[in-house]
Amino acid sequence: MKYYFNASSEYCNKSVELYVYNLTSSYTDQRNEAPMVATSVVMFILAALFFNLNLFSRFSDVSAILNPSVRLFLNTSLSLFLPVMSYLFSEAKNDSGAGGQMTELSVRARTILMWMLLVELLRRKVEEILVTAAGAQGYSGNIERATRIAWLGYLVFYNLRSAGKKALYGILWVFAAAKMVQRFVSQELGKRSFAYGKNPQLLSSYMTRMLQDGGAEHESSSNKGSELLKRCNYVVMGEEELQRKAGPDGYDLVSLAEALRKRDSSVVTVGKIWKLADDNKDKLLRKDPRLKRLCLSFALFKLLRRRLEDFPISSEEARSCHDLIFKGLCEEEEGNATEDGTGSGRALFQVLNNEVQFLCEYYHSVQPVVFASPFFFLTNYILFPVIVWALSILTIILCSHGDVSYAFRSFEADNYAVSVGVMKLMGCILPKITTSPPELFTVVDLSVTGLLLLALAYEEVWEFVVFLLSNWFMVSLVCSYTSKPGWRDSPFLSGVIRRILWVRDRLSHPNVCVKQLSLLWCHCRRLSSALLPTKAVPLDAKKALMARLRDVSDDAPLSNGRSALHQQAEELSWACESGSIAEVILTWHLGTEMLAAKHPAPKKQKPAPGAGCSTTNNRNVGMALSRYGAYLVAFHPELLADETDGTKRVYRETKEELRKGMGWLGYYCSGQGARLRKLMEMAAARQNKHEPPATTLGKGARLGKALIDKATGRDEPVWKLVAEVWTEVVAYAAPTGSEQHVKAHREALALGGEFITVLWALTTHTGIARGGPVTATPATPPAFV
Repeated sequence: MKYYFNASSEYCNKSVELYVYNLTSSYTDQRNEAPMVATSVVMFILAALFFNLNLFSRFSDVSAILNPSVRLFLNTSLSLFLPVMSYLFSEAKNDSGAGGQMTELSVRARTILMWMLLVELLRRKVEEILVTAAGAQGYSGNIERATRIAWLGYLVFYNLRSAGKKALYGILWVFAAAKMVQRFVSQELGKRSFAYGKNPQLLSSYMTRMLQDGGAEHESSSNKGSELLKRCNYVVMGEEELQRKAGPDGYDLVSLAEALRKRDSSVVTVGKIWKLADDNKDKLLRKDPRLKRLCLSFALFKLLRRRLEDFPISSEEARSCHDLIFKGLCEEEEGNATEDGTGSGRALFQVLNNEVQFLCEYYHSVQPVVFASPFFFLTNYILFPVIVWALSILTIILCSHGDVSYAFRSFEADNYAVSVGVMKLMGCILPKITTSPPELFTVVDLSVTGLLLLALAYEEVWEFVVFLLSNWFMVSLVCSYTSKPGWRDSPFLSGVIRRILWVRDRLSHPNVCVKQLSLLWCHCRRLSSALLPTKAVPLDAKKALMARLRDVSDDAPLSNGRSALHQQAEELSWACESGSIAEVILTWHLGTEMLAAKHPAPKKQKPAPGAGCSTTNNRNVGMALSRYGAYLVAFHPELLADETDGTKRVYRETKEELRKGMGWLGYYCSGQGARLRKLMEMAAARQNKHEPPATTLGKGARLGKALIDKATGRDEPVWKLVAEVWTEVVAYAAPTGSEQHVKAHREALALGGEFITVLWALTTHTGIARGGPVTATPATPPAFV
């Protein structure tokens, strides 16, 4: 900076001072000083928010969705942006022509116009890409977007005079208009495509026909493990290529059986991928079993999406899914546990978690990952930039009336920041910011423009990265690899897939995590769930939940914890005698927290993954599920089986009683030990008076005292009991209770999904209900062909 200021002082004193004067003249005008300063400050905050949102929010995960709270805030803020900035632009434009006829817009007016164009390009980051056939927003969003683009085009081409300035701003406008057209075309094609918007209708007909054809085949092979998966004809991709004819009961797929038998068919099924992965000649799928599981997740995502869009799941399909998941996937994993290092339950929840992520991105994506495929990569990231560059060159030429040489000379000569350079300009201005307010706000305005440009560049690069590393693109590559022998024989294409996998492995976070809330130590964080700690679901919890849901039958239906108590501690069954699952959760949560406070975990002792019956592992399962259950009651009551208002009432009354019983100072300031003593005193007082606990807090205190008494001398059996009860309670809360329950799970996808949604997906696929299975598993497993 010193070099620029000293070596070019004469240049700075003449050219730059004139530029600074033009840019900051509005600040020295007492009539417009306040709104201009406020505008610069607000724009700086907005630009910094966009920059941080693009940069720091991406370090933790590779995702195509945005937090709905952030999206709502930005949408609300930007809704007033164009009218306010248009007014300020008009004021700056009038100031430009105050002394007579205007020959060119002032620097201030051009700066505001630049902000308007850059914010319009960044606005799409907070707008969801909807490709459902219903089109929740209809055409209103596209019309509003087109109106904004048309208005900006009017401001650019009607108000700018010099060819170079009009070309620079025209290029940005062309880019914004091209992005709008690209988004509109993608959405409309997606809505009309049988691979996206119309897929539920087609897939319902496909599943009906597939199960009818499969039921007649004789059972000549094994019906367990990988053999069951190899015979599974659940479609992954390509069903839109089938010959179809619309009928009164859906689509008639006249060539389905023939298409499934063909090896080179474009219809890729789970069975084809599993067979290829079992082929000794194929090294890609055989080496990494996660690829075939990802394709299974995609097939299940398509099936579950029908449920969210009011297409029923038949009982035959539920039986089929039950066998595919529990007799196919789970038993294959158990058989390969020593081969690939995975434990029981890990593969199942990996498949289900990926399925829920597909749902999240399909309904709430702000980037076009839903269309990820080699063809879309070619058109969107190779052909589209070429077209934009051609239109930009055409804009430069048209702005100079066809004089090519003059067009490119004026592009640099008429734009001061391009010809001089932003760094040299900043070097001339920075030394004066401490003594001159106009120079200070000039730096603010230049910083705003720079941050917006950086955020735009980063967003374009990140969109490309997310596209390449997305699960959607990987599934599309694997399906092309499966259906096209040329891909399998090409070392280059196989190498590309392996390198993408290598990058994905270093950026992915495969663990399923849950929020943790404790009523004994976390009272003041009710305002935001983002402040709560997060913990990976213990592997033993996954194993236990998988085993419990697999064993659901008429003889062993799901319960709110009573079945676990009947086997080991019948005297505690009163703790589950409630029609409210929220009350049972809070009762056992308080009891578990009291037990954990009385018998803390040994320091520096890590759980052994293979020792499922150890005290440490049972404690981890009980504590993780207990605190997650309390979190659901406090923050997501709509995801539980009870009515939402009833769950809120139970939680509110429990908190109020806890605050009243401990006093204000004890509730907010006392430690965990003090709260434990107070709850023990409450339980002992009721026991001495022979009064049954009438409230959730009273039941929780009594249960905690009973668990502590049982753990005297040896706490391992107690923690085993607690872990089994919590496994039963969480499994009981998973199945669908009503259509409002289904709607709540769909809305929860905007936040990235919850672990309870993963379990809900499993119970929906397999037909598991709270009173037992919806459909009894047949004696002979159904065929999948």
